[in-house]
Amino acid sequence: MLLPVAEVLTSQQVAESLRVLEQADWVDGHVTAGHQSARAKHNRQLAEDSAASRRLGEMILGALQGHPLFVSAALPLRVFPPLFNRYEGGEAFGTHVDNAVRQVPGTPHRLRTDLSATIFLSAPDSYDGGELVVEDTYGVHSVKLPPGHLILYPATSLHHVKPVTRGVRLAAFFWVQSMVRDDGQRTLLFDLDTAIQGLSHEHADHPSAVQLVGIYHNLLRRWAEL
Repeated sequence: MLLPVAEVLTSQQVAESLRVLEQADWVDGHVTAGHQSARAKHNRQLAEDSAASRRLGEMILGALQGHPLFVSAALPLRVFPPLFNRYEGGEAFGTHVDNAVRQVPGTPHRLRTDLSATIFLSAPDSYDGGELVVEDTYGVHSVKLPPGHLILYPATSLHHVKPVTRGVRLAAFFWVQSMVRDDGQRTLLFDLDTAIQGLSHEHADHPSAVQLVGIYHNLLRRWAEL
């Protein structure tokens, strides 16, 4: 499932992020690249242990917890602390697949990357290129979203970032370990949850709504890994 999630960050949060990022020190993006992706990666990142990265990352994690569409789609168990990247002057990231397991910096914890996510921070008309291109069984999808919007997609997907030929592309990115590992099962639960919410909104007292909620939770109980 490839899903755009609108307005994860408010306009004020986006403005604050851009202000902090414009004053930040950037390092070579290879610092978080695996062996295969390092050859394709040409961008810059905030150091993971920098004060700016931690501050903005905590803001994003707080926003994700309160966003019902993200929670419904991702069913998050663990979220990797958000990272931040910068593309300009022809920088790009060639086709790759994200690492299956990530070590959370400064902790003994590891996270299985079921889902990848990017939050766009730069206005689309402020730069040329920079589209995130995701390949799945339904084809090739080119994504370039407004500031504060997020794209969520299976981490198993081949994807790349096109060269930025004008301006600067700033974004946050991170990975999610879901309670439901299988993308097909997770998509089915999301579709069912969406249908339940629609039915409950129009017919709050309909007995089928209660029955469907029970089916949803019984499927989640069967498939969830905690």
